[in-house]
Amino acid sequence: MTTDGFGDEERLTADRAAMLKLAAARMPFGKHSGMRLVDLPEPYVIWPAQKGFPQGELGKMLRIVYEVKVNGLEYLFKKI
Repeated sequence: MTTDGFGDEERLTADRAAMLKLAAARMPFGKHSGMRLVDLPEPYVIWPAQKGFPQGELGKMLRIVYEVKVNGLEYLFKKI
């Protein structure tokens, strides 16, 4: 058991669920409306990183997509 009260298997299940949710999430507005967040062009994701991510779940997901893209980790979504 880890310090947060979750076991390794519970954490992996939660992480997998979060990745699947992120992989399926779509941009709800703008030029790329309907596009999966993980498929957004990098410049489109960098702009809110510089100006401020939106509040709520969308902002959290865009922040993760930003980190994935700027660190060259897109391969994480290829198998999903």
